[in-house]
Amino acid sequence: MGEVADLVGITVRTLHHWDRIGLVTASGRTWADYRVYDDDDVARIHRVLVYRELGFPLAQIADLLDDTDVDEDAHLSRQRELLLDRISHLQEMVSAVDRLKEAITMNTPLSPEDRAEIFGSDWKEEWQDEAEERWGDSPQWKQSQERTAKLTKDDWKRIKAEGDALNADLAAAKRTGVDPGSAEAATLVERHRAMISTHYDCTHSMQVILARMYVQDPRFTEYYEQLEPGLAEWVDAAVSANARSHGVDPDTAVWE
Repeated sequence: MGEVADLVGITVRTLHHWDRIGLVTASGRTWADYRVYDDDDVARIHRVLVYRELGFPLAQIADLLDDTDVDEDAHLSRQRELLLDRISHLQEMVSAVDRLKEAITMNTPLSPEDRAEIFGSDWKEEWQDEAEERWGDSPQWKQSQERTAKLTKDDWKRIKAEGDALNADLAAAKRTGVDPGSAEAATLVERHRAMISTHYDCTHSMQVILARMYVQDPRFTEYYEQLEPGLAEWVDAAVSANARSHGVDPDTAVWE
């Protein structure tokens, strides 16, 4: 039983519980009365884990698996459909988090209801307060206020979509081994700078400071790591390389 528990990533205690409630019953026993799980038992455990991950209560999972009108292929098809829905929802949440993180560096005139609609329910009002406390006295904050005041809800939706596309391309570049110092990376970095410049004029030096936040602020790092492992450091390196090509020393970059 211990080997099966390790194989599927659950505890022996969980297997005991599932056996007691009839959710997953071992097909056999050893002479010492230890439970023995065959391939079909393990396959059922995997199905239970998928349904549990999707939020189904154990009692409902048992009903689903024991439905004699549903065969194995139908179970797998149903689970695949549910997982795709879950993945889609999580991708939307990740995109929302990205825009929310970017919002730390900008002002937005949207109402809380608008922000929830566009960016999702994970929007935190304190991020707006933090951004104002950090950059409220800067010319860029004033410029951002002036520009974002003119944006409509549709403008924000367009900006979010563009940001989602950019982040997907950044993640793909890191995933496929694009050199941070390459022309391809520089093109992505300039798209990144253009996105920021929607709100305020972002110089290469300013972009270096922002990219540095991605590896220094755990909140930024966590988000980029969820998109692609090592992406925060890749973006930082790509921004630095592009800045050098424009005559900016990343090591001495300042907010100007």
